Amino acid sequence: QVQLVESGGGLVQAGGSLRLSCAASGRTFSSFAMGWFRQAPGKEREFVAVINWNDARRYYAESVKGRFTISRDGAKNTVYLEMNSLKPEDTAVYYCAAKRDFATVQPASYDYWGQGTQVTVSS
Repeated sequence: QVQLVESGGGLVQAGGSLRLSCAASGRTFSSFAMGWFRQAPGKEREFVAVINWNDARRYYAESVKGRFTISRDGAKNTVYLEMNSLKPEDTAVYYCAAKRDFATVQPASYDYWGQGTQVTVSS
């Protein structure tokens, strides 16, 4: 049974940094894509970043490009989202997700989801 457990969220001032972690378990993820999504109150869940586990290709939403970095540690089965220069509009619940095969940006195409971690950026 696949489990994704996020951690690292919290409250930070604008301009600050946070690193989110997603610990994955239950199977091997070598043929998976691992993504980060976020959902703010009253808004739809939106794509943030995704990485292919096997070749480490990465894709980012325009709104976070240059500020966020997604990475993975195969030995720890963990995916990270390094978030720098945070803005109040980055405030949301951040979710880790996994899907088989190639990376996509549509939440509906992901098979597995974590429980989410709250990120709050104060102005």
